[in-house]
Amino acid sequence: MSARPATPDDADELIRLRAIMLRSFGDPRSWNDDWRLPARDTLRRRLTGSSMGAFVVEQPGGGGLASCAVGIIEERLGSPGNPSGLFGYVFNVSTDPAYRRRGYSRACMAALLEWFRSRGVGTVDLRASADGEPLYTDLGFVRTADPAMRMRITHG
Repeated sequence: MSARPATPDDADELIRLRAIMLRSFGDPRSWNDDWRLPARDTLRRRLTGSSMGAFVVEQPGGGGLASCAVGIIEERLGSPGNPSGLFGYVFNVSTDPAYRRRGYSRACMAALLEWFRSRGVGTVDLRASADGEPLYTDLGFVRTADPAMRMRITHG
């Protein structure tokens, strides 16, 4: 089985799979769907460019997507460990629960990693769930010593 590149026509299904992934991380009591329309519009716009890659496996027999992996390329200043300054970030790996444990996420990730490689990306980052960590480790990802930090900027 192989993954194919996603197209803007896949945006609704990519959002459905993203919701499955996000629900596994968050508190369902605080859930709303306000994010879906802007996210879909972003996918439709960015999948036609060169800085976002998405790969999908379709459900056997059709009817939608079984799995996906989405990532972006960011250009930063080069460094000794990454002279090109090109970084990849994987942020949306999800498989429909009915299609798990079939290698679909692995196929999507392998295609996404090859996409990064073909564009000269020197480093790829992601955040792993406990369920996803064995796959990412098997693909060559390692835990880093760098602690992540985040700040939310309010507008208005």
